Amino acid sequence: MTRAGRHADSADGWLYRCRIHHARPAGPAYRFSYAAYYLLLDIDRFHSLGRPLRWLSVNRFNLLSFRPSDHGDYGRRPLRVWVESLLETFNIDLAGGRVRLLCLPRVLGYVFNPLSVYYCEHADGGLRAIVCEVHNTFGEKHCYVLHRDGAAMAYDAPSYKAKCFHVSPLFERDGRYRFDLTRPGERMSVAIQLLPDDPQASRPLLRTSLAGTRLPLTDSNLLKLFLRIPLATLKIMAAIHWQALKIWWRGAGFVRKPDQVMPPRS
Repeated sequence: MTRAGRHADSADGWLYRCRIHHARPAGPAYRFSYAAYYLLLDIDRFHSLGRPLRWLSVNRFNLLSFRPSDHGDYGRRPLRVWVESLLETFNIDLAGGRVRLLCLPRVLGYVFNPLSVYYCEHADGGLRAIVCEVHNTFGEKHCYVLHRDGAAMAYDAPSYKAKCFHVSPLFERDGRYRFDLTRPGERMSVAIQLLPDDPQASRPLLRTSLAGTRLPLTDSNLLKLFLRIPLATLKIMAAIHWQALKIWWRGAGFVRKPDQVMPPRS
C-alpha cells in the first residue's frame, strides 16, 4: 500500500470534515462560521492509530497528532479509567462498553478544544451517557454529563443542563443549555443552545453547532484537510478572540470571569 493510501482501521478512528456555526439572535445580534476537522477515536484503541499513518501520530509531534493527556485529567490516569470514574459519580456503569471521543487534533503541536464529546455505550451497545468536555480560554474545564440515571438514552432526545461554567465574557454564568446530538455515522452534529432561566422565554441567547461529514482516516485525507484548513486549531483560538472583540465593539457588555464552580462536573 502506498503512503497516500495508508489508513487506520475504521474501528480505531474516523475523520470528520466540519463546519462550526455561532449565532446570537439579539443584543447585538451576530452570526459567523468556520471550517474545522475532528477525529472520532475509540479511547481503548487509539494507540494503534499512528502505526499505519504518516501524517498523524499519537503522543509525538507530527503535522497532526493526538495526545490523550489533552483530555480527561490530563494524563494522571488513562482516559478509560477517568471516564469510568466520572460516570461512577452519576451511578452509571458501562460494564466495559465502548467509549468514543470526538475532538480536534493537534496541528503542528498546537490544540485548543473548546468542546470534546465522549459517546459512552454500555456493553449491550446502548448509549448510556454523553460527556461534553468544555474548555475555556482561561485554562479551565467543566464536564456536562448527559444521562438518564443509568438507563439507556436516545440520541434524538434533547438534554438540558444548567450553565455553571464561564466560557465567554459576553454572557453571564446563568441560563441553561439544551444539547441535541446525533449518532456519529456518515454525518454527525452537535447543537447547543443557551436558553434563559425563564422557561417562558422562547428565544435562545446563543446557538452553536458543529456538523460534519465522515471521511476514512487515511494519509491522503489527513493531508488534504491540513492543506485546505491550515493551522486549523490556531485559527479557532484566534476566531474566538476576534469575534468577541467585534461583538464587544458593537455594544455587548463585558462579563468578568467568576471563580470556577467546583467540582468541575454536572
